Amino acid sequence: ADYFWDLFEKTTLPQLPALRKSVNYNDAHEHNLLVSGSPEKPEINGVIDFGDALYCETINELAIASAYAGMYLPDPLNAIADVVRGYHSQFTIEEKELSVLYSLISARLMLTVANAAWNKYHEPENEYLQVSEKPAWDLLKKWKKIHPEFAHYRFREVCGFKPCNKEKYFQQWLSNNHQKLIPVIESSGHKVMSLDLSVGSLVLGNNSHFNDISKFCRCIDRILEDQDASMAIGGYGERRPFYTTDAYQMERNDGASWRTVHLGVDLWARAGTDIFASLPGIVFSIQDNTGDCNYGPTIILQHEPEPGLIFYALYGHLSADSLDNVRPGQRVSAGEKIAEIGRPPINGNWPPHLHFQIILDMLGMSGDYPGVAYPDEANTWLSICPSSYSFFGIPVPGQNNDAHFLRDQRNRLLGKNLSISYENPLHIVRGYQQHLYDWQGRRYLDTVNNVAHVGHEHPEVVKVAQQQMGVLNTNTRYLHKEIILFAEELLETLPDPLSAVFFVNSGSEANELALRMVEAYTGKKEMIALESGYHGNTNRCIEVSSYKFDGKGGKGAPEITEVVPMPDRYRGLHRSEDSGARYAEYVAQAINNFKNKGRQPGGFICESILSCGGQIVLPAGYLSN
Repeated sequence: ADYFWDLFEKTTLPQLPALRKSVNYNDAHEHNLLVSGSPEKPEINGVIDFGDALYCETINELAIASAYAGMYLPDPLNAIADVVRGYHSQFTIEEKELSVLYSLISARLMLTVANAAWNKYHEPENEYLQVSEKPAWDLLKKWKKIHPEFAHYRFREVCGFKPCNKEKYFQQWLSNNHQKLIPVIESSGHKVMSLDLSVGSLVLGNNSHFNDISKFCRCIDRILEDQDASMAIGGYGERRPFYTTDAYQMERNDGASWRTVHLGVDLWARAGTDIFASLPGIVFSIQDNTGDCNYGPTIILQHEPEPGLIFYALYGHLSADSLDNVRPGQRVSAGEKIAEIGRPPINGNWPPHLHFQIILDMLGMSGDYPGVAYPDEANTWLSICPSSYSFFGIPVPGQNNDAHFLRDQRNRLLGKNLSISYENPLHIVRGYQQHLYDWQGRRYLDTVNNVAHVGHEHPEVVKVAQQQMGVLNTNTRYLHKEIILFAEELLETLPDPLSAVFFVNSGSEANELALRMVEAYTGKKEMIALESGYHGNTNRCIEVSSYKFDGKGGKGAPEITEVVPMPDRYRGLHRSEDSGARYAEYVAQAINNFKNKGRQPGGFICESILSCGGQIVLPAGYLSN
């Protein structure tokens, strides 16, 4: 409370006279809302309790609502940012109002706990008067861990302003002076390649290439060797897959999240490569940030190239000796050697490279600073830490990963036979084991795909597929031993009398061929199929797919198809132990239905596990009956 009171007195009170004033409701919280009766799409249609209405600073209205919106959540700042965004969309907030919002939120929380203490003494029997005390204290503790300026930058971002108000000044200076900068690493005489280490990077390849430091080092060396390069640069704003394991998972308001957005520029070169100060400055801090995937030895310089413009340059993954040659407060000259690239494990256990990051606001930190950010906070962090490519003198092209752009291009270029899932489609760029990863590195447990039978991108499967494709990839009209070996291995898993394999390219082709074989053998096209079954996108497959002909745009079962109930023991017609036999009776009824119409069924088709029907395992005895 002392911390927030000092902040309020020193930074907020002096600004209040310049702020807009109005009559405020001043009590927006969940206990005062009237909500429509629809649980599916509830809407706030009124408020109660106008006892706190007051003529005061307009921004207080938002501060009070925000204080309650941040309660009970692991990430109060982003919850409050959503409220600020919505408020601004209806009533424009001024920049000077945003600068005091963090402090006003804490002021409201202090009033809440103070009133609760007073009421606890004077009206101990009234439990409602204590309802907000604990969540308010909990939020105050979380709020104190958030730097006021970072909250300010987040609020500016969601209102459409440039998040860090220092960035414009820095970019103007950089535009006028970038040609005068001395490169942080001397690259003349070296071939420098642009290195893509994003989540979907094809040169980075399989997760097994970077899950182990020795393999990661070999991976980087191989990439450089393939391009005949001795250095590589990249990484600013890149969404990377290195922090997407359980060890780096954080539970936030919308579930699990990972810090995947890289805030600096990486230059990959041999250990021992000299590193220079790009312009005059002083050593702000030195620190060995130990541990895997950390910075290792780190130097932060402070620069003031002109009065009023102060920024910082972080040098990470250095050699241990680098910290012996500098001390905090030491002045350095432009072009002066300050460090060397380190080697693993001292450098944070990374392949040798320099992490270089420009920082416009240290946010009260020293020695260490975030080098990666959560995707939903990326724009704020990238404003605080603008691109530092100019300090290397090496231009690097950007990439367009905008999901809206990709969706528009997909709609324009691709046919309607390829559907897309979800109201907000996922931009998936990587798979590994049981997970899929979107372009921002968010990990999804894959319970949908029916292709990756041994997990996504199994290293052994990838290896043999790449080996074979590097030698021969053609059709089956020639003799080759692999197709024979595959057929033999497959048949060993099947019971007699199954003794021949029909190889095709897809499930649709497999079922189409099976239906043609039924017709060739029996002379009948008539089939019995399961409710909600889906067997492929050919005409014959659709004729036996209830999921298609009974779904949106379908025309119902054709004359040649009889549909029987799905044998679902959980939600279906029969749920007893003998449900397999009871569901099988419907197949007998379907046969009779055909006979009554003067037809004979050629066959019966169903999935071994019902997929579109809901991942349903057939009950015991169903197929045999």
